[in-house]
Amino acid sequence: MIKTIGICMTLAACGTMGMTWAGVYEKRPRHLIAMDSALQLLETEIIYGATPLSEAMVHVSQCCDPEISDLFKKTALELGKMEGVTAGEAWNSALRAFQEESVLNDSDILILKRFGTSLGVSDREDQAKHLELARSQLKLAAARAEAAAKKNSTVFRYMGFLGGLLLILILY
Repeated sequence: MIKTIGICMTLAACGTMGMTWAGVYEKRPRHLIAMDSALQLLETEIIYGATPLSEAMVHVSQCCDPEISDLFKKTALELGKMEGVTAGEAWNSALRAFQEESVLNDSDILILKRFGTSLGVSDREDQAKHLELARSQLKLAAARAEAAAKKNSTVFRYMGFLGGLLLILILY
């Protein structure tokens, strides 16, 4: 009886680990697509609305996916403090905090860091070019992440359960 409970718990724990790893692979493309949409909103606010950057960041944080809205909210807070930080410094500060909670990998964060260096240092038309560049890079990264998710999420699900079965065979 206890052995059966142990077998079931082992299999459930390993299967859950595999499902969790698969979930990370499946969540990354969604986050990249949401970030692309948020940057499109930011572009609209800056180019067509001529909204000041801190207000544009607030508007974007209210309209975008809740999982990425903190990046824009924290950037707006940094800019709103009026402590002499540039828009790029505020963006990078918020990006560091965002990176710890995000499923985005280092190459995705690098795209956003590069975008941050150009944030607020030029006119609206130049900002539009930098936003478009970042958005195109994010779309490419999302396509790659989608392909990796299709390939790896199934593998991790199977590995979780099969690893649990292997562990059961070894222990019992």
